[in-house]
Amino acid sequence: MMVPDRFYEKFDGQDPAMRHRDIDKEDVMMTRAALAMCENIDWNVGRLLNKLEALKLHENTIVVYFSDNGPNSYRWNGGMKGRKGAIDEGGLRSPCFIRWPGQIPAKSSIPQIAGAIDLLPTLAELSGVELNVDKPLDGRSLGPLLLGKTIDWKPRQLLAIKNKQVSVRSQKYRLDANGRLFDIEADPGQHTDVAESHPRLAKQLLQRAEQHARAMAIQFEANASRPFTVGYEASTTLTARDGVEHGTIQRSAKPPNNSFFTHWSSVDDSITWEIDVGQTGNYEAIVHYTCAAGDEGATVRLGMEGGDSIQANVNKVFDPPLYDKSKERVANSHYFVKDFSPLSLGKMRLEKGRGTLQLDALEIKGERVIDVHSLDLILR
Repeated sequence: MMVPDRFYEKFDGQDPAMRHRDIDKEDVMMTRAALAMCENIDWNVGRLLNKLEALKLHENTIVVYFSDNGPNSYRWNGGMKGRKGAIDEGGLRSPCFIRWPGQIPAKSSIPQIAGAIDLLPTLAELSGVELNVDKPLDGRSLGPLLLGKTIDWKPRQLLAIKNKQVSVRSQKYRLDANGRLFDIEADPGQHTDVAESHPRLAKQLLQRAEQHARAMAIQFEANASRPFTVGYEASTTLTARDGVEHGTIQRSAKPPNNSFFTHWSSVDDSITWEIDVGQTGNYEAIVHYTCAAGDEGATVRLGMEGGDSIQANVNKVFDPPLYDKSKERVANSHYFVKDFSPLSLGKMRLEKGRGTLQLDALEIKGERVIDVHSLDLILR
């Protein structure tokens, strides 16, 4: 079976032979999964809208539907260049639908470019909420455009940064991270560099990109060691994604999604989280773990640097198998997950302020301690 023409898409540097390659089993499974996800979303959005109408809340409720940016693999992408993680048009552009019966005209479309940064000021204005913020917002309210009002909408530029790469999107053009200029309206696949035809615009956007890169580098450096907040709500979950492994401990997968800590085999190993405690108090700590048969009996300890510590024995074997969460991925990917069991380590006192929270082992009975998915801290 060959790839249909509507699925063809060109990518810089990709083997042209890929355009006519045979669809393999994985392609079929991914397509089926994608279509199943679309059907599931349609069904659940319908349930939500029907419930709002049944409760007579639909005319007083703004419903916003939008998605993450870009597909996570090379597939049909509306003729745009890029995928998830890219700062080209196909890696950044995503659908956004807003419904407010009786206020926003049905089937209307806004041609002006916008971004996720616009959602806060837009929803605040539409709902009549006054924004009292200390810092200026980068976003604009799309309220007047959504309500069909005639206004003087000033041209704007949207910036995207990944590491030190920056792209700039104006209403018609995109300057990519390599300084090439593309007419997105005529060339969404970004095949033809038009910088020579528009040298002043290309120079202006390049200067804007360089300015943004410098400003963001300062902010990235200032926030490089930003801690995770604890105690600002009644319960906080610190995931493996947010922790740092030490010693022989490894992550189950390189990407953070669904990863957990494993290969914990020494009392010299530990897991740490940099946290900022919002309020002093007693917190119950619950670790979500798995433990293989023969490894039960280990003693794990949780402590705050220079503060209290608590410990508990892992007496219950809980070792479920991995399963493919998506039903479509290859082996050793982050989509292979498993269930975890909660274990209360007890209550510990955390003082307000910043510090390092450490999970380690005082004693190991088998080959390994436990696998760790996350840690809950509940203010009691």
